[in-house]
Amino acid sequence: MAPQRSTGTGAEAELPEYAGQYCLESCLGSGGMGVVHLARSDSGLKLAVKVVHAEFARDREFRGRFRQEVAAARRVSGAFTAPVVDADPNAERPWMATLFIPGPTLSDHVKRNGPMPPAQLRRLMAGLAEALRDIHRVGVVHRDLKPSNVLLAEDGPKVIDFGISRPKDSELRTETGKLIGTPPFMAPEQFRRPREVGPAADIFALGSVLVHAATGRGPFDSDSPYVVAYQVVHDEPDLTGVPESLAPLLLRCLAKEPEDRPTPDELMRELRSVAASYDTQAFIPAQRTGDDTPPPRSAAAEPAPAPEAEPVPRSRSGKHVALAAGVLAVVLGGVLTGLLWPGDDGAPVARSTGVPAGTAAVASWQAKPMGKGSGMPQCAYGGGKLLCVRAGVAFALDPADGALLWRRPVAGERTSGAPVLADGLLLVPVDGGRRVAALDPAS
Repeated sequence: MAPQRSTGTGAEAELPEYAGQYCLESCLGSGGMGVVHLARSDSGLKLAVKVVHAEFARDREFRGRFRQEVAAARRVSGAFTAPVVDADPNAERPWMATLFIPGPTLSDHVKRNGPMPPAQLRRLMAGLAEALRDIHRVGVVHRDLKPSNVLLAEDGPKVIDFGISRPKDSELRTETGKLIGTPPFMAPEQFRRPREVGPAADIFALGSVLVHAATGRGPFDSDSPYVVAYQVVHDEPDLTGVPESLAPLLLRCLAKEPEDRPTPDELMRELRSVAASYDTQAFIPAQRTGDDTPPPRSAAAEPAPAPEAEPVPRSRSGKHVALAAGVLAVVLGGVLTGLLWPGDDGAPVARSTGVPAGTAAVASWQAKPMGKGSGMPQCAYGGGKLLCVRAGVAFALDPADGALLWRRPVAGERTSGAPVLADGLLLVPVDGGRRVAALDPAS
């Protein structure tokens, strides 16, 4: 079928109806270099067809770069990218057709749903590490890994858009004084030595992408690209809100020098150890009430996973604060032998429960927790106090006798997790973990 083009006089003059033999059905998105359309092959296969803007189609250097993009995309076509189906870099309007992958970009997902929980972050990081491993194995450096170039497919993330990627054997080189990339996700060497950019730059970008997925912003954040460029080269990344388990690994990815960053294989090995440690962490189970019994489970069923840890504040210096031990560690470790019983609002009542002979090293007590409703309070020990939250109320008890030291309502729909002691503050997750209330643990 011969190509058909519209004959208008607009900026694109304008969008063609066909790219090669493929009828362009609708626009999926537009970028600085081209427009991506939904199309179908003769057999009905859904395709994403990138058509170069008319102004760039007349630029010889750009055509050379587009040919390079097509070649790079063909070299890396596989499980972690969008496979190339067809292309014509020599057409009047150069185009490339790849398999259409349903799913939002990471950028759109974070805008719509907010930061990802830790389990999703680990899967995303592992998927991107696998993708970069395959991309680098064929000698390609992506150079523009960012949230809008990551598709979240059902079977894992896919890396797309190799528009500024560069094979190691490419004869094209970045011109002196010309920066190519997206500043918040560029590595320091892309600003300092753009002609020497290698695979480690993609690892730096992976770290920035994961911080964005975890917090909704990048590790170097400013409205000015010049300020961002300075921060990338000179400042330490801001990892505030990044989960404790992933922060050390992301700091390594964001190292200023390329040789200090891990390889994709090293990332995957370390992620496996992170996942293993997560599975063995203690957690406070939900309290069952009445005659509830756990649902039946087959012998082959997997054990229920532990809840994810809440994000922990971090400073731009890269130093991080330690989490206080959970109440299970406090109780099981013998520091406290008191029991908190569900009850109505009111001051806790401390009373002796009796201690078996030979175990009277610590006095035991009982107390009614604050807050309405049922369920066990979730607590942390610190500063000589047992600091608890339950049903929208935070309160502190004296671990010696269970006496109430203070109580305070916590703003928000509901508390949603154990409190955390960090930097001298009691941090209480509220509204499903979307916000954090900060209290003075002394009062």
